[in-house]
Amino acid sequence: MARPRIKDVALRAGVSEKTVSNVINDYVHVSERTRRVVRQAIDDLGYRVNLAGRHLRRGRTGIIALVVPELDLPYFAELANLIIAEAERNGLTVLVHQTRADREHELAALDGFGSDFADGVILSPLALVDEDLRSRSGALPTVLLGEKLNAGCADHVAIDNAAAAREATEHLLQLGRRRILVVGGLDGESEGTAEVRTRGYRAALAAAGVPFDPRLVVPVAKFATPDGAAAMHRALTDGLAPDAVLALNDQMAIGAVRALHERGLRVPEDVAVVGFDDVEAGRYSVPTLTTVAPDKAEIAAVAVALLIGRIAESQGRGAGEPAGAPGNAPGVNGAVPAHGGVNGAAATGGSPAGARAGRVLPPHERVVPHRLVIRESTSGARKSTVPGPRAGD
Repeated sequence: MARPRIKDVALRAGVSEKTVSNVINDYVHVSERTRRVVRQAIDDLGYRVNLAGRHLRRGRTGIIALVVPELDLPYFAELANLIIAEAERNGLTVLVHQTRADREHELAALDGFGSDFADGVILSPLALVDEDLRSRSGALPTVLLGEKLNAGCADHVAIDNAAAAREATEHLLQLGRRRILVVGGLDGESEGTAEVRTRGYRAALAAAGVPFDPRLVVPVAKFATPDGAAAMHRALTDGLAPDAVLALNDQMAIGAVRALHERGLRVPEDVAVVGFDDVEAGRYSVPTLTTVAPDKAEIAAVAVALLIGRIAESQGRGAGEPAGAPGNAPGVNGAVPAHGGVNGAAATGGSPAGARAGRVLPPHERVVPHRLVIRESTSGARKSTVPGPRAGD
């Protein structure tokens, strides 16, 4: 049986092929009655939109790239799953690429891997520097995740890592803990995730009048479970005697808990432990893991929406385009984002009218919510009666 075509839908609905196309593309000027008739005809015939043909006609592939450092880290695996689902809801396919924090791989991602197969990229960089973005004014539409770069020339989506680390540290301080080890920390001035979270930790100590001991900030080679365990063993062997641990991701926290168990220390009675990311493994570990939970679903939704807006902008989309068509969705909160830098010099404004007027907007800096989820690794293990709020799981 031949696959139904638009002309078959039009004949069934008693309308023109143009009207069927308008309904498929969600043009606003089609009456509600006509929409119902056309959609019923589509359902009756089993018509399916040829997205590949649509994208090619519009000069796009319908593919976006998601580029992350490590797919074996649960945080990135969970985030990738959410981004793929969000992209599919917008008629896009996601190609996932792992860089292993290699600078050349990250640079290749900015340049579309030397081909035209991807319309845009969502990138979580670890090895790039700000100048890498500034020097690529004609690169692929790009949305950055995380804290590594602060070049101000690409859209950026992240949680407030400093505030999140401060809240986690405050929770430990409220439990009476004073020697808080930071596993994966870096005490520096750059904008990497480790440095930003360490600054949040230091801010909480300062506010509580607790002296900062730089020996309690323990860097790691990789944010992985073995590195967390090794850092914990090292700290105990060096006689640092922490009574709490702030691990900068859940995998390192789980490794630290294992090391504490091997050294005969109880969690949380002897050492309370907090992680970051709220990955699934932490909800089933023994004890279950207190953690900073970023809103990963919101990160995915915001990143995809921003990228769709940038792709539309790079194609010079404006009047006459359907607001809901793939590649032409407005940016977050209804804005159509625009700026120079990696997303190009062409600019549009905060609405379709703004797009046609060519109003320039700066890069979008989107901060998504987070929360502290308190579980067994800190719950009910106070070393002194220090008042403070408790949050539940």
